[in-house]
Amino acid sequence: MRAVLALIVLALSLSVASAQTLPYHSDPSVRELVPNLSAVPNIRFLTTADFPPFNYRDKSGELVGYNVDLARAICADLTITCTIQAWPWEQAGKALEDGQGDALIAGLAMSKANGALYDFSDIYLMLPGRFVTLKDAAQGFDPKSLNGKSVAVRRGSAHEEFVHRYLPEAKIVEFDSETGALEALRDKKADAYFGDAMRASFWFNDNPDCCAFAGQAYFRPDLFGEGFSVAVPPGHDAVRQAIDYSLARLKKSGKLDELYLRWFPVGFY
Repeated sequence: MRAVLALIVLALSLSVASAQTLPYHSDPSVRELVPNLSAVPNIRFLTTADFPPFNYRDKSGELVGYNVDLARAICADLTITCTIQAWPWEQAGKALEDGQGDALIAGLAMSKANGALYDFSDIYLMLPGRFVTLKDAAQGFDPKSLNGKSVAVRRGSAHEEFVHRYLPEAKIVEFDSETGALEALRDKKADAYFGDAMRASFWFNDNPDCCAFAGQAYFRPDLFGEGFSVAVPPGHDAVRQAIDYSLARLKKSGKLDELYLRWFPVGFY
């Protein structure tokens, strides 16, 4: 339901200042319910240090990233104390289960298996799939124009499956990585690329003149995942509700958009 809602309201968020479509994964018509914040005097966030640009250590060893800044923004908005501790990925979930933290903000997939272990906050970011073409071809792009043409993808990816399903007449060209597929487009060895939009946006930083996103962003939870949210131990409703309340407030205040533009200057929405 959340993913469907994200599709409906995505088009409502267009930043005039940045000329970018910005993430909007909450329903603006829903009444904001104020939770019992006295039950949440602090939040102990757990994360990892190996998932740039979301959570990682910089050259000085400081824990930084989009998720780290978001955790701090939540605590500042709720005016509560906040700690953020990094754990190895294979231990982070168990640390949350063992009560060594109150919330895990590390890109944990909202899979059926994880849903049996944790509760999740509202979605704060989704990772769409997008087509990329040479800049001249991006204007007025229609995916149907790729029938009979070559589309570069990462071999075995969900994005390859998407092209198989919805563009069966396209010629799929497989590569071992997104970078290899994008380079094939740049070098005119493919007519288009389809893949993870966030990775493509970072690739644009080193290849600013050749290529551009073409057409709309595609949100397919069954293929690309539900998106990013914060995991909490089951039944810890006070913490989850406080986080949801803050996410809605941060969106309304523009803070979420500020964080998105800071960490993703080439927007992928």
